[in-house]
Amino acid sequence: MTAPIRAEKLTKRYGDHTVVNGVSFEVPAGSVFGFLGPNGSGKSTTIKMLCGLVQPSGGDATVAGFDVERDGDGVRRSIGYVSQSFSLYGDLTVDQNLEFYARAYDLDLDRRGVRKSAVMSITGLAPFAAYTASTLSGGWKQRLALACALLHEPRVLFMDEPTAGIDPVARRELWDLLFTLAGEGVTLFVTTHYMDEAERCSRVGYIFEGDLIALGTLDELRALQDVNPPGTVRYKISAHDVMQAFARARALRYVRDVTIFGRDLHIVADASASEARVHDDLSASGGSVGQVSRIEPSLEDVFVALTRARGAS
Repeated sequence: MTAPIRAEKLTKRYGDHTVVNGVSFEVPAGSVFGFLGPNGSGKSTTIKMLCGLVQPSGGDATVAGFDVERDGDGVRRSIGYVSQSFSLYGDLTVDQNLEFYARAYDLDLDRRGVRKSAVMSITGLAPFAAYTASTLSGGWKQRLALACALLHEPRVLFMDEPTAGIDPVARRELWDLLFTLAGEGVTLFVTTHYMDEAERCSRVGYIFEGDLIALGTLDELRALQDVNPPGTVRYKISAHDVMQAFARARALRYVRDVTIFGRDLHIVADASASEARVHDDLSASGGSVGQVSRIEPSLEDVFVALTRARGAS
C-alpha cells in the first residue's frame, strides 16, 4: 500500500536557485511526521509542492494517492491544511466560519450539520459557536482553523507551525487533539520550531538549505555520527552562573562543544573526561558547579550538531 505522503527526489528551483534539492521520504498512515529546519530552509516550499500549490521542478510525490503534479485538485480535495497564522474570517462567528468552509468543501445540507457538530465536539468549540472569531484567543483560533480543516474528513492533514505564538497550555492541548486524530488514522505532517513538539513526532525530517540532511526516529537521529562523534561523551552540568560556567567549559582542552540549555550546560567532551574530572576542573577555575551527569542528546542537540557539521563541511 502506498504511503499517504510520499516524496521521491522532490525538487524546486527558481531560476538558478535551488530551494528544495531532491528530498525523499514517506509518511506512514496514522503517524505524526515532524518537518523541521531554519527559516528559509525550504519547509514551506516543500509543503506547497505536496499540497499541489506549487509545481515541482523535478522528482515526484503523491499525497492521499494523488500525484501532486498531475492531479493537484485531487490532492487539495483530500487534505486539510492549517497555517501558522490565523487565516479564517475574523468578522464571522465560529459557526459561520464552519458553515462557509463546509459549503466550500461542497458538503450537502445534512452532512454540513453532522460535520459541524462533530468538529466542534472534537475541538471543544461548541460553547463558542456564537463568538466572533476575532475575539478568540490564539489557541482557540487555531482550534477553529483545525476544525475547518477537518470538516470534509481528510485522511491527511498538513499543519505549518500551528502553535506559533500561542501559550504552552494551549500548545499542549492542541497536540493532544493531534494525537487523538493520529490514533483515528489521520496522517499528520507538522512543521514546528519547538523541540518539545518535535520530540513527540513519530519520525522527524530536518531540512537545511534545501537538503534533507536527517530523517528518522529520535533514537535514529541521536545515533548519527555527527551527533555522537566516536570517542566522545555528552554531559549536562548545572551551574549557578551559567554564563561564567560556559566560558570556563569552553577553555577546557577536552571539551569539544558547549551549549546553554536554560540553567544548564550541555557539553561534548573526550571520552577520557569523567564526570568527576569535569566537575573538579570547572570548580577549580572558580564559581559554583552542581551535578555533572551523562546524558543522551536532546533533539535540539541533534539539530545543533547537524547544522554545525553542515556549516563546517
